[in-house]
Amino acid sequence: MRGTARWIASAVVGGLGLLCTSVAVSAQTGIAQPVSRLAAVAPGSIQGTVQDEKGAPVSGAMVSALGASTAFAVSDRGGRFELRTLSPGPYLLRAHLAGFTASRGQIVDVHSSSRASSAIALHHLAPGYPVLTAGMGPELASADPTAADGIPTGTSGSQSPNDNHGETAWRLRHARRGILKDAVVPDSVLAEDGDPDATAFGPSGLFGAPARVATNFFSGTPFSGQFNLLTTGSFDTPEQLFTTDSLSRGVAYVSVGAPVGSLADWTVRGAITQGDISSWIVAGSYVTHAPARHQYDVGLSYSTQRYNAGNPAAFHDVGDTSRNAGAVYGFDTFTINPTLQLTYGTRYARYDYLEGRSLVSPRVALTVSPGRTLRLTGSLSRRAIAPGAEEFLPPSDGGIWLPPQRTFSSLSSDEPLRAERTTHAQIELERDIPGATLVLRGFSQHVDNQLVTAFGVDVPGRAMTTPGHYFVGNDGAVSAQGWTAGIRTEFAHRVHGTIEYTQTHADWMPTSDLSYLILLAPAASRLESDHIHDVAATLETDVPETSTKVLIVYRVSNAFARPASVTADHTMVDSRFDVQVRQSLPFMDFSSTRWEMLIAVRNFFREAAPDQSVYDELLVVRPPKRIVGGLTLHF
Repeated sequence: MRGTARWIASAVVGGLGLLCTSVAVSAQTGIAQPVSRLAAVAPGSIQGTVQDEKGAPVSGAMVSALGASTAFAVSDRGGRFELRTLSPGPYLLRAHLAGFTASRGQIVDVHSSSRASSAIALHHLAPGYPVLTAGMGPELASADPTAADGIPTGTSGSQSPNDNHGETAWRLRHARRGILKDAVVPDSVLAEDGDPDATAFGPSGLFGAPARVATNFFSGTPFSGQFNLLTTGSFDTPEQLFTTDSLSRGVAYVSVGAPVGSLADWTVRGAITQGDISSWIVAGSYVTHAPARHQYDVGLSYSTQRYNAGNPAAFHDVGDTSRNAGAVYGFDTFTINPTLQLTYGTRYARYDYLEGRSLVSPRVALTVSPGRTLRLTGSLSRRAIAPGAEEFLPPSDGGIWLPPQRTFSSLSSDEPLRAERTTHAQIELERDIPGATLVLRGFSQHVDNQLVTAFGVDVPGRAMTTPGHYFVGNDGAVSAQGWTAGIRTEFAHRVHGTIEYTQTHADWMPTSDLSYLILLAPAASRLESDHIHDVAATLETDVPETSTKVLIVYRVSNAFARPASVTADHTMVDSRFDVQVRQSLPFMDFSSTRWEMLIAVRNFFREAAPDQSVYDELLVVRPPKRIVGGLTLHF
């Protein structure tokens, strides 16, 4: 308890020091991102106006932005709108409103801790406008009575002087009606209060109201989404990169979303792959936005992997040649008053390959904002994670969506797979200064059944493994306390990101299977106290001249587990990296779509989470590098 009191006191003293660093600060918009997430950078925003063809403001227009994240807003009486908390990167901006033609999509670049501006123009629809009609039978209009031999020779009184009176035009007008044909429909026919029997789609028609409802839904809803066609694989050495097995799996991913009114939006995502295993994942979410007092974030996901052939080691812990996992979650951010926010909720997950299949992960956090540039957050959580859960969980917002691709089995043939449980408490202080955000965080956690992940391990009595298969085990219990200091800022022109330094002291209580773990993965076994130094950096840059975006995540630590063949010294420094390059393809863009090429290489094993165990990534032995490449379509 004394040790805990000391680090809390240090955190408070450091926080008071930050309070004194700046007296005159500028207000910054956006919601703070957790400093523990490696790829997190300060968000930006887009503001602008919606006007008609005469320059008058348009109110009630639905404005959508699609890019690294998705956001929606509704223009006010002055035509103004603002899209907040956008991850940095290019966004496709569009506007929709009944009675207007949809605006042409425009690309807007959002930078960290900055606000981009944009003006959107909408045009009124004409009183009668062309639509596509369907039908069969002869043309309703009769031939021109003034025509000789059925071919018009002049202009009748009922015709417009701008009509084409040539022979070809006349024959086209009097041909039998095709499946699709342009027709000018008066507004009275399309109006909701018009005579329903005046159209074939009224209640007395063949299709009736359902057709009209479906048409209004698809034409009036500003859908947005993404479609990926990717190829991915794993390799340990540069030589394996050029083999046919390094890029052996294709992945198809699709995401579709739309707003629900003006205060919420929904998204449905899914991915599928085929290789040694056939697998798929599908997830849905519903998120409400400010200024609602309660902001809800609910969703669910389901994923499965089915073993077809290939690595025999993958069948060791599989009963019916498949594994399935599902999760449902719900969180509420309750704005008690302008300076106080309470976030609470839980996640329930079920894994059919565990003895205790149900896992519950509650979390509660309280944020106090005494000023627009200062935030103090205290949180408490209980996080339960299954071995191999990273193969089934959806990634974070900035992650690359991949379905379950790798296989895994238990490190010990005599022990079942057990879930890891982490009790995590932290206090975080954020201070905005001009051009940057400073972060100071103190935390304490206790972990039961700490997970160990090992690649390239030869287990006696097991078949040889491939880079796509790994073993999982448990390394006992551990208690850890530490602190983090970080900064989010623009380090140079067009280069922004985050740098964090973390110092942790941990005390281990080894597992009863320690001797077996030492034999197979000695670098992952912990016998005594650890003193960990960790530096993590995230850098992101945009090159508008070439429409290129680069993201680099790099982490250095003295506690990464290393293979026994390299060294058994835990004090040696090792690193992990993640590099993503997104190249826009403007020659393939259309008014409402955007194409880009993606290439990514990484040897990180897990997505970072604010309340995860400090050892989750550290106790991964020799993770192979993963390479992903392909095309992405934003629409």
